Amino acid sequence: MPTARLGDLDVYYERRGEGPRLLFCNGSGATLATTALLLDPYVARFDVLAHDQRGLGRTDVPPGPYEMADYAADAVALLDHVGWDRCRVVGVSFGGMVAQELAVTHSERVERLALVCTSPGGAFASYPLHTLADADPDGAMALRTTLLDTRFTPEYLVAHDADRMLAEFVTGRRAEPVPEVAQRGMALQLDARSRHDVVDRLGAITCPTFVAAGRYDGIAPPANSEAIASRVRDATLRVYDGGHMFFVQDPTAQPEILDFLAG
Repeated sequence: MPTARLGDLDVYYERRGEGPRLLFCNGSGATLATTALLLDPYVARFDVLAHDQRGLGRTDVPPGPYEMADYAADAVALLDHVGWDRCRVVGVSFGGMVAQELAVTHSERVERLALVCTSPGGAFASYPLHTLADADPDGAMALRTTLLDTRFTPEYLVAHDADRMLAEFVTGRRAEPVPEVAQRGMALQLDARSRHDVVDRLGAITCPTFVAAGRYDGIAPPANSEAIASRVRDATLRVYDGGHMFFVQDPTAQPEILDFLAG
């Protein structure tokens, strides 16, 4: 269980697999403990470096507020810690925001970039999840379900077993009790997410870039991915059959993302 001292922050990280070097940036509220299965396809083909981001999991929860630049700086410091001057980078949801900030401020460190179900902020911001904190719990849970995939009405889920199981898994995980310190870290992350904006800096990304979106994503709609792809030189855009977790809904998605990163 390696922990790196990065400035005044203890960061928990893992390194698994063999192959090209790949930094994996996780989504909102996600930790290495909760997303091990998501990492496995990457570990099968890459030397994967991943960490619990500040405020989450087994990493420190420093005083806030946090900014997206802090998350990107943590990632760069971790690359320095393990001795990687350059690597491929994949970011999922919030991790895609961190990956964008990393790529626009340290383009020389990124060889290839995959941005999955994410947004560039500004006029193309993801759904403001921080606003759900004060909402009625039942109403917030129902809204989270339809944000996950805009087709996910009760009637639709009754008729689609696989999607119902996915929705139940995600909402079930949300319903689990969260320690107070973890709640604070998650709230600080959502607060930083609310100010994410790289729209006018995306032209600084110089590496091959793959932008992947879900057609029915209510959190990061396809228009947000289109905005990224139109501002990054020679970016590739793919829209898949699914919502915010299209990479487990559409069987063509994950292989294409992995093949792109393998280059």
